[in-house]
Amino acid sequence: MLERTDRHFRFFFRLISHRARLYTEMVVDRAILHGDPERLLAHRAEERPLALQIASADPSLAARAAARALFYGFDEVNLNVGCPSEKSQRMGIGAVLFREPERVAAIHRAVLAETGVPITVKLRIGLDEDEGYAPLFRFVERVAAAGVRVFIVHARKALLTLSTRKNREVPPLRHDLVHRLKRDFPELTVVTNGGIATLKEVRFHLQRVDGAMVGRAAYENPWRFAGVDRAVFALDRRPNRCRVARAMAGYLEAELQKGTPGRTVIRPLISLFNGVPGARAWRRALTEGPATPEAVLDALALVECSK
Repeated sequence: MLERTDRHFRFFFRLISHRARLYTEMVVDRAILHGDPERLLAHRAEERPLALQIASADPSLAARAAARALFYGFDEVNLNVGCPSEKSQRMGIGAVLFREPERVAAIHRAVLAETGVPITVKLRIGLDEDEGYAPLFRFVERVAAAGVRVFIVHARKALLTLSTRKNREVPPLRHDLVHRLKRDFPELTVVTNGGIATLKEVRFHLQRVDGAMVGRAAYENPWRFAGVDRAVFALDRRPNRCRVARAMAGYLEAELQKGTPGRTVIRPLISLFNGVPGARAWRRALTEGPATPEAVLDALALVECSK
């Protein structure tokens, strides 16, 4: 999620869950190779397990970008074959690659030859006029034949004539097609994605596939997933919101010393106390007050810390 799953949000969410696998924003291969690698790839060890999501249509560039990512310690390189934005379409990356499974297979082979590490693929269930299960089956069958073993499937097809925002709303989600994919390819790791908003839904999908990827719901209401370590990973952890906020105040202090804008650091904190008495005052204090560790700690007096 662009401008959402940055390193500050990932550090914040790692305070909530120690085990959930986190993903970066989508990064184009050329940006990794010719941009500022520290800004794009640097992260703290606490964020791991962590996957870098890249966008590429060029096997050679993808291989070089993946090698650089793995040098920085990422646990996974994920190729985006799902983004339907106009910019992605113009660049020949993202969802349009659903029509080119052989190119995706070539990217996998190039990355594997360069790094020894296979890519994972994030895709949609289809494009535009595609109907039913057959397009998804054909794509996965051809890419899996090249050696890809992990598929993260957004259970909504992409409509390339619509905006990115509209593609998050229509057409209807078809998680049943992703569940069917797992039945047909039991040897593959299949993860479903799209519209998953609660831990109850996560558990439902985990009875049918290998994983459930949560996107905007985790950003907009992160505490809904505070029990994920216990519910999914059987860890006896009970995170506390106020301890999370205090830890983020310390993180903010360290980032300010590096010259990081404080607003970008505290942005994930704004929704931390949703549903708790004082949440509105908390949000107002963080959005209207100074972006300092002291302001974060002072704002804790406005909410119920036992929740």
